[in-house]
This record gives sequence, structure tokens and C-alpha cells, in this order.
Amino acid sequence: MTTERPLVVGVDGSDGSLPAVDWAVDEAARHGLPLRLVHGSLWERYEGLTPSIGPDRPAGQVRADHLVASAAERAGRRNPGVKVYTDVVPAGATDALLREGDNATALITGSRGHGELRGLLLGSVGLAVAARAHCPVIVVRGDKAGLAGTHQRILLGAGSPDTGGEAARFAFRETEVRGCVLDAVRAWRRPAHASAEVSDRGHEERARAELDELLREASAAHPGVRVNRTAVEGPARKVLVHRSAAADLVVVGARRRQGHFGLQLGTVAHTLLHHAECPVAVVPQGAPAETLP
Repeated sequence: MTTERPLVVGVDGSDGSLPAVDWAVDEAARHGLPLRLVHGSLWERYEGLTPSIGPDRPAGQVRADHLVASAAERAGRRNPGVKVYTDVVPAGATDALLREGDNATALITGSRGHGELRGLLLGSVGLAVAARAHCPVIVVRGDKAGLAGTHQRILLGAGSPDTGGEAARFAFRETEVRGCVLDAVRAWRRPAHASAEVSDRGHEERARAELDELLREASAAHPGVRVNRTAVEGPARKVLVHRSAAADLVVVGARRRQGHFGLQLGTVAHTLLHHAECPVAVVPQGAPAETLP
């Protein structure tokens, strides 16, 4: 097994996991990383309840092995040059991916899984992984143009400088390797009872200053990246969902707070994970240094 941290993709045989595999293959090729296809299965727990196929092959094991083998075959057809590894982890889907995330460059999931209720826009596994993983999590969703990467734009939802540094670095690295444009957007809100004539300029200037501070380090490390910096009035979640229609990936940060289990995703990340028109990367502040190179 390679010592490089792979991109880890959760596969379950659902329609939602197929675009995730395709997207992950392309991403692995861009970054020169191996791809690890993982299926979480508790078939051993129920081995006595399911019929065996032959003397040594319980049906649950056969199904699990078939799922990862089919995904690996699909990945190989898409790009034979990408190294692909597979594994069936004896755990539920969420726990399996969270364990894998401790040694992953990023976790990649589909936006829907098996058994999701009609109208549920994001599967429970994808949401749980995005909220708890210690590495970046990319939920593959959106329209055909966003999935195909035809817009040639990465969208960064710029958080505050103390919570969004890792997301900014992730976005710059991703933009650089794709050779595209980074749109960094900082949303600001007008106070309900303030004088618009007096306050708007001040609030916009503050948002621009915060945006510049957030991007300073990553911009210096990647001087060749073209960046459009925008401070816009409005709810961040609505601004970013609207702009995601012209992006190939939207990147947002998430804060991990001491004393709390998992990430504090907030309304912006939640909304994007359910409604964005392109894949969404949730990057925890304090993510390992081995994020996408």
C-alpha cells in the first residue's frame, strides 16, 4: 500500500455513489493520489441469519465484495492510470468512513444513499461524515455542468480569518491544480436598525478587509492563482447557493470547538450540502497538513 494519503470514497451501490466514484477518479488523477474505495458492512454480525453461497461465502460477504469490485471496475474504466484499492470495513457506513478519514487526504461521498426518504436532499451518512470527520469531506452533488467541471471556477465561501484559514488553503490548492479561477466571496449583512447611508460602506469595507486577511497567507503561497475577491451584502447561504450554479466546487470551512463532538457546521454548510449546484467541500479548521497538495 502506498504511503500517500489516498482519497477515500464511500461506495454502497446506490445511484448516489456512482457519480461520487467518477468524480473521485478525476480528482485523484488531478492530484496524483491513489483512490481507496470503501464499503462499510455489518454482514458478519448477521452471518447466521443469511444464507451462504457455497461452504465459505456468506451472502453478505459476497454482496459487499461485489460492491467494491464493481466500483473498482468502474474507476478503472474511467481512468486506468489511477491506482485503486478496495476494502470492506466491518462497521456501519458512517463509522467506516470516519475511521478511514484518519488516514485520508479527503473523504468523498455521494449526496444520496440507500433507503433515503423521498425528498431528503442529502443522505444521513453524508451529513454525519461531513459533521464529524477530521479531514476535508467532499459531498458530490449538483448538475451535470458542475459535476463535469466545465465552469473552470472554484467558489470559496470565505469565513472569518480565525475559522476559515484551512478552507482558504484548500481552495487555493484545488484552484492551482485545476488551473482555473478562484472566486472568494465574503457575505455581509446590514444591521436591521442602522442607517443604510452611513453603515453600508463601513460594513462592506470591513468585509473586504476580513477577506484580504483570510486570503493573505494562501495567496502568498500560491501567487499564480487568479482570485476574484467579492464582498456582497446578503445571507451567506443564499449568496453561495446562487453562485454555486457557476462553480465546479464550493469550499467552506467548519469550526471544531473544544468540548463539542464533531464540527459546528452552521447554516451555511448545511444549506450548501442540501442545495448547492456543484460538489461541496467542508474543510475543518485544523485539518491535517496533508490535505490536497
